[in-house]
Amino acid sequence: MGLYKELPESLTEVDIIIAGGGTAGCIVAARLTDADPNLSILVIERGSNNDLPTIAYPLFFMQNIVPGSKASIFYQTAPEEQLDGREIIVPAGGVLGGGSSINLMMYTRAQRSDFDGWGVPGWSADEMLPYLKKLETYHGVDHNGTHGHDGPINVSTGTFTSTRFQNEFLSVVEETGWPTSDDLQNLDSSNGIGAQPALRYVSPDGARQDTANRYLHPRLQSGTNPNLHVLLETSVIRVLFDDNKRVRAVEVTRNPLYHDTHSPTQTVKARKTIVISSGALGTPPILERSGIGSPEVLSRAKVEIVVPLPGVGAEYEDHQLCVYPYHSSLSPSETADSVALGRVDPATLIQNNDPTLGWNTMDVTCKLRPLADKDITDLGPAFEAAWNNDFANTPDKPLGMIAPVAVFPNNPDLVSAFGPDKQYFSISCFTVHPYSRGHIHITSPELTSPPDFKTGFLTDKNNLDIKMHIWLYKTQREIARRMPLYRGEVTPCHPPFSPSSKASAVHLNQPLNGKVNNISYTPQDDAIIEQHIRQNVSTTWHSLGTCKIGSVVDENLNVYGTTGLKIADLSVLPGNVAANTNNMAMAVGEKAAGVIIGELGLGL
Repeated sequence: MGLYKELPESLTEVDIIIAGGGTAGCIVAARLTDADPNLSILVIERGSNNDLPTIAYPLFFMQNIVPGSKASIFYQTAPEEQLDGREIIVPAGGVLGGGSSINLMMYTRAQRSDFDGWGVPGWSADEMLPYLKKLETYHGVDHNGTHGHDGPINVSTGTFTSTRFQNEFLSVVEETGWPTSDDLQNLDSSNGIGAQPALRYVSPDGARQDTANRYLHPRLQSGTNPNLHVLLETSVIRVLFDDNKRVRAVEVTRNPLYHDTHSPTQTVKARKTIVISSGALGTPPILERSGIGSPEVLSRAKVEIVVPLPGVGAEYEDHQLCVYPYHSSLSPSETADSVALGRVDPATLIQNNDPTLGWNTMDVTCKLRPLADKDITDLGPAFEAAWNNDFANTPDKPLGMIAPVAVFPNNPDLVSAFGPDKQYFSISCFTVHPYSRGHIHITSPELTSPPDFKTGFLTDKNNLDIKMHIWLYKTQREIARRMPLYRGEVTPCHPPFSPSSKASAVHLNQPLNGKVNNISYTPQDDAIIEQHIRQNVSTTWHSLGTCKIGSVVDENLNVYGTTGLKIADLSVLPGNVAANTNNMAMAVGEKAAGVIIGELGLGL
């Protein structure tokens, strides 16, 4: 099996090098070796193999992204003034399979208007649909044939659903006025707005569906792909070019996270193509160390300019997340609190093959936008103008996504006073088309130098992202209050309203009775919500857009000013998407593979 932790002496030149064994990179490698097993391919992954129990069992997903986990790379910003001076930590996939090995496994697709709004040839919704179908084996209801049924990635409900929790949430969403559907991901149903029972990147028997295990490992283990090689625990320093700016090689070194001794730099040549697939936070530094980027950034970092491309590392985007927990009447068998709050030994669950092992605690997918004009005008004239310009005439464009989770996801100390037998649920909210932008750049040619990284969250000049979050907070809270299992807010995790405010948190022994009226918020309440958001908003682990199509690469993913160099990861997206981004990363991988196969004449 061609899986190595050290570069074999015989492996000094290959046809294709893929710099990054992440979500898209694994797909590109697998599809290329399928197209031509004689093609020599080397995938270089900075992390380890993804054979960890926290990866295999969906229930343990949070363990992959907590500080200290070797499954993630943790990118840390400088203090950001608009975020109450906080330093934001953004995890990204740090093992084979990348984000697909560590993520929350939620199955959602981008909206039709997301694709079509880019205006990029080859990237419209209808043109991308074959790739969306190709990657999946869909176990849900497929009314109009927009899903795939023989792809590597299983999409199912897994082995467990918290049924009462799911049903109550869906019922309230529908009563409030939004539609519910059994498939919001077919690019057209209900304009893609509303809620549906969740499907996940989990097989029917409960296994995570990451691209390393579903695309790459089967080819490595089959014995029929002897020219497919994967080099683990190795970092790509830079790409080397000839005098005509055609790629010729990559420089690599062993990752010090796994190897104690100083490792020399090694070079591997590429005869045909180099594909950088290191993610929205990992790809720009490789380009900049290679001399491709903003002249100002490269000069400051003392890197010789090969190709001036100011878009490299700019326009960073992420969905911006806030999570709000609630007390509930759920039973221990209906939540994952036993695991999250340390009430049960995970080994016991594994030994008993507990059905919750194949569950990610998220049982509803929800994409929402305001139903009433008053909701829009209440957010102020600047927001109303932005709405009219960017949303009003695009009915499938949500303002945000809401995901109810049957678990308390914060520090267990915050709820220890309520007793060891209490159960919670939370509602996560994130904006899907934020206006704020950040950046990531190198500060020196050295691999170990910390980057200049800022998320830019909540920096848009008219506070539009804050306004969206205020609307999301109020919306999710009204949904929660109408659920019969609701028993009040977990106070430390909500805005600290004055005790005299009508918005102040409650803790109840029974559900709210009779007709539930919406909470009336004062301007002072809104100011408190805003401050709470600035103190708590964080990453949704959906980094993208730092090497955009049209700015850094063309529609065939070629890096401008070079020959033989492509990018295949979420950094290339020309705009954001109203979806959990794993689906988009996989679609980029399938698209990139199709482009390369066509260019090499392998599909004829």
